[in-house]
Amino acid sequence: MSGSTVLHRLGALDLDRAAALHAEAFVPFGERAWTRQDMAELLASPGVAGLLFQVEGMDAALAICRVVADEAELITLAVRRAHRRRGAARRLLAAVLDHVCAAGAKTLFLEVAADNPAALRLYETTGFRTVGSRPAYFRRGSGPAADAVVMRLDLS
Repeated sequence: MSGSTVLHRLGALDLDRAAALHAEAFVPFGERAWTRQDMAELLASPGVAGLLFQVEGMDAALAICRVVADEAELITLAVRRAHRRRGAARRLLAAVLDHVCAAGAKTLFLEVAADNPAALRLYETTGFRTVGSRPAYFRRGSGPAADAVVMRLDLS
C-alpha cells in the first residue's frame, strides 16, 4: 500500500466518520448501517476496541473486536470501496491480531457472509478455519438473508 498510513484506536471523536465508513462498506449489500450510537454503545462494552486505518488522511477501514478471557471476536471489519484490494483489510486484520494477542486471547472467532468470497479468502489465507455456520444470519434488506460462515483462528 503506497502513501502515508496511520492506524489508531477508534475514539469518541471518530464515531460519525466510523459510522459513515461502515455504511459505505455494508449498505450496498443490503445490510443495515451502524449508527454513531450503535458504535458508541459497542465501544463502551467491556473488552471492546476499535481500530481505524487511514490512508493519506482519509478513513480507509475500521475494525471492531472484543476480548473476553482468552477468546476474541472480530465483530466487524469494513473497508471503503476505494481501498479494497489494496491491502487495507490485511493490514487492519494484522493489527487486530496484535491487539487481541496482547490482551491475552488464545483464539479469535468471526462470522463472515458466505456470499463474500473476498473476505472468505482473506480469512482463509490468514489461517482461519471454518468451524460452523449460521443459516440466514446476515439480513439483506428486502432480499434473502445470507448465511454466515463461523471461523476460528488459533492464536497460541
